Amino acid sequence: MTARELLAQGGYTVVLCRDGVTYTDTRRGVAPLLALLDSATDVAGFAAADKVVGKAAAFLYLRLGVAAVHAAVISTPAYDLLTANGVSVTYDTLVPAIRNRAGDGYCPMETVTLPLTDPAEAETAIRKRLVELQVTH
Repeated sequence: MTARELLAQGGYTVVLCRDGVTYTDTRRGVAPLLALLDSATDVAGFAAADKVVGKAAAFLYLRLGVAAVHAAVISTPAYDLLTANGVSVTYDTLVPAIRNRAGDGYCPMETVTLPLTDPAEAETAIRKRLVELQVTH
């Protein structure tokens, strides 16, 4: 079964597959991708399917070395970043930017990564922003 098929079945927010090896997660946001990075799980060359891919997630997918990403929803900056770096991208819906969960502005992860171009710098900015969000909420 493909990552896209598993995601479509519901229950997961992120699915990564390659050669019969599958990783799934149900957490929202960038948490599943950061967990893979933190655990040094080798998913280079994997195909990913994700419910929402903004530029922050796109940077993390580059850090993880995935070969392909399917997104239910993807932002234009995320699409542009992935395709410019040789990642195959398919999607159901393309949006100008990812909205925050309240729907009254942009996602804070999208906002913090929009001006960035370097994946390592972006990962640092994402982690810093997550800490700031935890302090304020």
